[in-house]
Amino acid sequence: MQSMRLSLLLTLVPAAALAAGPFGLAYQLTHSVNADPTLSPDGKRLIYVSEIEGKDQLFVVDADGKNQKQITREPYDHEDPAWSPDGKKVAFVSLKDELEVIYLMNPDGSGLEALTRPEARVIHPAWSADGTKIAYCTDDDLKPPKKNASDIEVIELKTRRVTKLITGGTNTYPVFSPDGKSIAFRRMLGEMNSEVFVARADGTEQKNLTNHQAFDGWPAWSPDGKRIAFASNRYSSYQIFVMNADGSDVHLVANTEGRATSPKFSPDGKSIYFPLSRKVDFGTDCQIFVAPASPQR
Repeated sequence: MQSMRLSLLLTLVPAAALAAGPFGLAYQLTHSVNADPTLSPDGKRLIYVSEIEGKDQLFVVDADGKNQKQITREPYDHEDPAWSPDGKKVAFVSLKDELEVIYLMNPDGSGLEALTRPEARVIHPAWSADGTKIAYCTDDDLKPPKKNASDIEVIELKTRRVTKLITGGTNTYPVFSPDGKSIAFRRMLGEMNSEVFVARADGTEQKNLTNHQAFDGWPAWSPDGKRIAFASNRYSSYQIFVMNADGSDVHLVANTEGRATSPKFSPDGKSIYFPLSRKVDFGTDCQIFVAPASPQR
């Protein structure tokens, strides 16, 4: 066994380096955080969150990762960006003054407009397919790490009228189906389990799709409405899965290591974008990954 180890060492390390004497191990010193990716409706650009000087800022980049541009610079966090269906607006959550308010803005960062009331404390905006309303949830992390009750509501953009859709327990990450008839969301079932549910667009006829003892959540519809991507820790670490819209035929998308959450389909339905956080040496990196939407069998 010792001779095998020596042989492996000689193979991996040049003889000149061994002759120079003892050497140390390098470790990664710098780390970065990039998360919450969402593609524009035409598939040409990507908006995402990047941590700059301790604050979450919004960036836009071409779908191939080139031509990065920062579009927010205010000294507070910006989270949960979501393109409007026509690509003309972006909804996001502003944490100015430690509140949680959904704002609208142009894709270049101009034209800021508050949409929700500051006292509401709401997160995770999701547009309806016709662009007339936005679903969101009230904050479920008011006193972390313990989860609190949170409701799913919808606000009409023209009238600002708010309708409560889903209540009772902890309900988060709402997302409308492409045809506007259904809404998928995550519901906590006790402290050790969460599931992906689907309901009619008015909040009725709620159904548990995943029915698994693990933490399932972060649902995202495919553009044709036939599939739902979601994240789950059913194989120990959080990974991205795809299932049919009725909860059948669940398959792993990519065998990643780390914490993969918040999947988003590309407009053509062929790819899934998601953030992946991993511990690297003495720090943590979070980067944006893309994988084929066709599940690995």
